[in-house]
Amino acid sequence: MDENSMKDQIAVITGAGGGIGSEICRRLAKAGAIVILADIKEPLELQSLVDNLVGEGHLVVQTYVDDSASCQRLADLLAEKYGSVDLLVNCAGITTPVAHDDLEGLTDEWIDRIFRVNWRGAFAMIRALKTLLESGDGGTVVNISSIAGVSGVGSNVAYCASKAALDSLARSLGRALAPKIRVVSVSPSWVLGEYTKRFDAEYIQAQVDATPLKRLATPADVAETVWAVHTKLTLMTGNIVPVDGGRPLGT
Repeated sequence: MDENSMKDQIAVITGAGGGIGSEICRRLAKAGAIVILADIKEPLELQSLVDNLVGEGHLVVQTYVDDSASCQRLADLLAEKYGSVDLLVNCAGITTPVAHDDLEGLTDEWIDRIFRVNWRGAFAMIRALKTLLESGDGGTVVNISSIAGVSGVGSNVAYCASKAALDSLARSLGRALAPKIRVVSVSPSWVLGEYTKRFDAEYIQAQVDATPLKRLATPADVAETVWAVHTKLTLMTGNIVPVDGGRPLGT
């Protein structure tokens, strides 16, 4: 059984209040982790999520990943309270739908914002928590990427590029921070949730039909992969782990 596979470990999840982030919180808490929910939302907005997590000691810290000072404040708090971090999950991310051939529609402001949150935010969090992750036996960083980083198909061109950059970050820092810190990208394809609700049922069904395993990923699939990378796949670093049902094999 895995209920104690992360007993008393400190797990920091950015974007903890989102559909994927909240499911990761639930999965890691079930495994025994003390979960630090780092999110731009006010703590009271996440209180219901915290109250329903297995275990005790979970903490909400309002954090802006695109503000290095905010990341450092989180690091200082964790250093004082715990002295180390076992797992950082960079799940915070943003996007906006813009057709790939609409070059004017993808504004400079959105390009900068997407890269600031999706890539620089992940880097800033790793930089801020590096010393804490190196403490003891070392820690794991999991970046929530996307198949869009490989396929070039996604909500907009900048989003796809930001996820490709996140995968490159895993390779670069997987090498640079070894052996104390492992860095891995978990790369889902379509994940059922709020985003997919924007599309009509016929379009979603077409994605299912083009997926060899005939189903789309769920937040629980992503969360289970994060848990496995940290607790089971311990010889892995710099890798890109797909959660896509074989979608690239489809048409």
